[in-house]
Amino acid sequence: MVIYWIAAYMIGNILTAWWIGKWKGVDLRKERSGNLGARNAGAVIGKSAFVLTFLGDAAKGAVVVAIGRYAGFEEWVVAIGGLSVICGHLFPLWLKGRGGKGIATFIGVSLSLTPFFFLVMFLAFALFFPILKSATLTMLISYAAFFSALAFTGGWMDYWPLGLAIILILIKHQADIQESFQNRFSKQ
Repeated sequence: MVIYWIAAYMIGNILTAWWIGKWKGVDLRKERSGNLGARNAGAVIGKSAFVLTFLGDAAKGAVVVAIGRYAGFEEWVVAIGGLSVICGHLFPLWLKGRGGKGIATFIGVSLSLTPFFFLVMFLAFALFFPILKSATLTMLISYAAFFSALAFTGGWMDYWPLGLAIILILIKHQADIQESFQNRFSKQ
């Protein structure tokens, strides 16, 4: 079980954006936001880099869940594996903790581990994005919907690690959230 969690963390250390940047001759850590995620890869390299990075980062989350399920681990053990892969993405050992911001990896984990809770989160995003017109602000509502669904269904017992992952992701997005609030709600 502990070996599974360590392996999940190490899988999280595989940063798709870093490899795509290396392939294109760009160090994304030195471009724009310096983030090794899909958004920065897309902004610097282009749409195909965004798509490839998103898919690669989501896939590693899904792979960790698949390994845990194949091994026959209980749901809470697999959920900690999901948290571990997200932590590996957020805080990669080999890059001194400067990784991505975790959304794509969280999507891969939650879609494969908790499809119902993912659906609640997705529907909240689809409903509120046209109103807020900000992916960052809509993400807050989506995560609140995820938390609420966990609370109302009793899913906390098995999936509390995903709640912790959301908190870490929000901490990594703190500057983006502040900027989005200022852009959306400041008086002009």
